[in-house]
Amino acid sequence: MKVYVGNLPYSVDGNKLKELFSTFGEVTEATVISDKYSGRSKGFGFITFTNDEDGKKAVGEMNGKEVEGREMKVNEARPREE
Repeated sequence: MKVYVGNLPYSVDGNKLKELFSTFGEVTEATVISDKYSGRSKGFGFITFTNDEDGKKAVGEMNGKEVEGREMKVNEARPREE
């Protein structure tokens, strides 16, 4: 299951993101999206869990949780609309 995480502090990278969410279950991938020119974080990322239940639990518990003064938006990732 893929989970979207938004409103991340710019200091959070893929490793930190994985660390934040690995308590809910096995994380196969954790990516923070960054600007291709500056390399700076765009403030959101994605986490892939091996198990759907773990992903749902993470969404339920982490949505609205504060990290470094920013309230994260966490929900199930949806395909990008054209």
